[in-house]
Amino acid sequence: MARRYFGTDGIRGRVGNFPITPDFVMRLGYAAGKTLVAREKLQPGEQPAVLIGKDTRISGYMLEAALEAGFAAAGVHVILAGPIPTPAVAYLTRALRLQAGVVISASHNPYYDNGIKFFFAMGTKLPDAMEEEIERHLDEPMGCAESAHLGRARRIEDAAGRYIEFCKSTFPNELDLRGLKIALDCANGAAYHIAPKVFHELGAEVVSVGVGPNGLNINEGVGATEPASLREAVLKRGADLGIALDGDGDRVLMCDRAGALYDGDKLIYVIARKQQAEGRLSGVVGTLMSNLGFEHAIGRLGVPFHRAKVGDRYVLEQLLEHGHKLGGENSGHILCLDRHTTGDGIISALQVLAALRERGQTLAEACADLVFYPQRLINVRMKAGFDWKSDAGISAAVSDAETELGQGGRVLLRPSGTEPLLRVLVEGADGVQVERLARMIAEAVTRAAE
Repeated sequence: MARRYFGTDGIRGRVGNFPITPDFVMRLGYAAGKTLVAREKLQPGEQPAVLIGKDTRISGYMLEAALEAGFAAAGVHVILAGPIPTPAVAYLTRALRLQAGVVISASHNPYYDNGIKFFFAMGTKLPDAMEEEIERHLDEPMGCAESAHLGRARRIEDAAGRYIEFCKSTFPNELDLRGLKIALDCANGAAYHIAPKVFHELGAEVVSVGVGPNGLNINEGVGATEPASLREAVLKRGADLGIALDGDGDRVLMCDRAGALYDGDKLIYVIARKQQAEGRLSGVVGTLMSNLGFEHAIGRLGVPFHRAKVGDRYVLEQLLEHGHKLGGENSGHILCLDRHTTGDGIISALQVLAALRERGQTLAEACADLVFYPQRLINVRMKAGFDWKSDAGISAAVSDAETELGQGGRVLLRPSGTEPLLRVLVEGADGVQVERLARMIAEAVTRAAE
């Protein structure tokens, strides 16, 4: 069954436009609630319960209320956690033994977008079959449980504190961050009141950036997708390194004291080297966007490397299929399944810091033997439904580029799963050539999409 509403990361769109409207989101809560009631093996009189968390977008208030009403109408209890990172919802869902967790967030998108994504009871993304079942219920008229069986709502006051302690527990007990000055950019997002406490309580001196959310400034000029603010803070404040999260806290990027940026591939490599030295690295999963140099470096560690489709849910599928614990995307979604069930920016950063502290290294030293191929990614805006695969001009541009690159490079075109964009990636040994070919293909896409 083809899913009509769920994408690679839940349901997402512009607030006020279908499907991110109050009426649809209320029906979504009801449909998800009906699915839970039907699937859960509950004791007589027992009702399922879900946790709802959100990021700092102003629309979160409206969508939270709509979801709460839908779940209550279906007979599902609701626990409201307020603004917390996406991985915090995954953790609390599992820790509180709830039937599901719901996140109201559009991750790294601008404030005027929002979305809904679900976690299953064990803190993992919702299975495809369950998303399809929810969509089937969305096609049915919305009803309401009898008054005696309506869901109740309550707010959990210590959600942030519980998650802070969980994050700290993933850092080795014998290590600390004393003497380390960290610039920390929270993107004016869900981790603004959590991440600084985690690193401070482990001993670091924290210089905070992007910790003043107002509902409209999430990801605006800050965070993992806008690293200039992090780099500026590191250089201006003389920090030893910088850490940037995205709006919902599941993505991380780092910066060394010289201002050089370290993406997900490099950070995974630092963690992989530590795990390999400890004899617990069975393999690594990257994506189609992972750098060839990263793949070769993992190969030198003597373990398999697998490429998944872009999207952390596909990385997770490959990790589970091959029995590995470490993987992620160069965008900064990193999965450390020995520490958490889902990608977590704070926890991933802590694993990198643990590796650096154990070896007494800087980021630059830890990545010294990691040589990347020049890579150019260009995002080209296109209309929804544009059939780029059938366009002769785009096909010709790609073919010409692949012929010129030969065996020493690659071309990848893929649509974004969350925005109306076609991502053009060219990779090869010659940076000037890579830039030229990427622009050539991007221009062909632009012409075809007009």
